[in-house]
Amino acid sequence: MAFSDQADGAPDEPRLPAEVEVQDASLRAEIEEQKDKYLRLAAEYDNYRKRTQRERQDERARAQGELVKQLVDGLEDLGRVAHVDPETVDVGTVIHGADIAERKLLKALQGAGLVIINPIDQAFDPALHEAVGTEPALSPEDDHVVARVYQPGYLFNSQLLRPARVVVKQWIG
Repeated sequence: MAFSDQADGAPDEPRLPAEVEVQDASLRAEIEEQKDKYLRLAAEYDNYRKRTQRERQDERARAQGELVKQLVDGLEDLGRVAHVDPETVDVGTVIHGADIAERKLLKALQGAGLVIINPIDQAFDPALHEAVGTEPALSPEDDHVVARVYQPGYLFNSQLLRPARVVVKQWIG
């Protein structure tokens, strides 16, 4: 019968040398340190992502606010024109007031990056124009040239908002 240090009678487990136990403890500590660094980095990245998203939203709201601020004058002018007493104001004054309001609104929108596409006598470009009809061209040089614009198109900061709706000359020759 063999004697054992353990009271429950289980066989002795082999003991590791002290330096292996120290190395094992240092590896565990290093793993915990790396895990902590990873969690901190993940939290930092998440905070960065949320902050940049919030900053983009704030910048977008500021830009929209600036545009609206520029449009308010033209809108107020248009409101004054729309609410004149037809009994006391002649038609020429109303038309002049509407023209001023239109110019103010266009100036504000063009300052923000709006470009009007009005391609009369220019080559038809399907990327910017929508053909709604054709008419005969008088010469081969006028083939695929815009004859009339039914509705102007608009670009905003190089993005097509609406193509110009046009009638295109077509050489039948």
